[in-house]
Amino acid sequence: MGTGGKSAPVPGGTVRLRPPRNPLDTRAVGWWRTHCLLGSGTPALTLAGLGLLIGPARLWLLPAAVLAVLGGAASVLLPLWWYRLHRWEVTDTAVYTRSGYLWQEWRVAPVSRIQTVDTTRGPLQNLFGLATVVVTTASAKGAVTVVGLDREVAADLAEQLTAVTSHTPGDAT
Repeated sequence: MGTGGKSAPVPGGTVRLRPPRNPLDTRAVGWWRTHCLLGSGTPALTLAGLGLLIGPARLWLLPAAVLAVLGGAASVLLPLWWYRLHRWEVTDTAVYTRSGYLWQEWRVAPVSRIQTVDTTRGPLQNLFGLATVVVTTASAKGAVTVVGLDREVAADLAEQLTAVTSHTPGDAT
């Protein structure tokens, strides 16, 4: 598929779990930072506003400051860590992902189990030129997602996976 070669077959014709090779688009760091800033900045500004508007309740300013400092630190540090952690790869036989924040999740979805391939873009992803590929499989674990891809890479990946699955025998159930 051009994204890392073929996986090594194992006895029984299954694919094995292994580290995926491809990093996300570097703009994912900015996208995650924006998420962190919105998630911590909105409540911090609300608390600060309450502290300034309600005269005797200036005690709201301390939690607002703590939240702003912690949110700022998280916005700088965590997206860099997440970028190093998240990986993806597609071969002729499987889709590999590694994701997570505190608990890492490594997944492999055999191409023969893929049911649908979708791309999604929220407003912030669109602003950063990113997209998410959602690979729905015949698995109780749910879909395999690859977040933070360049939108053209995501569209090409969805097209490639659709073409490969249409030529793969089986009904993905």
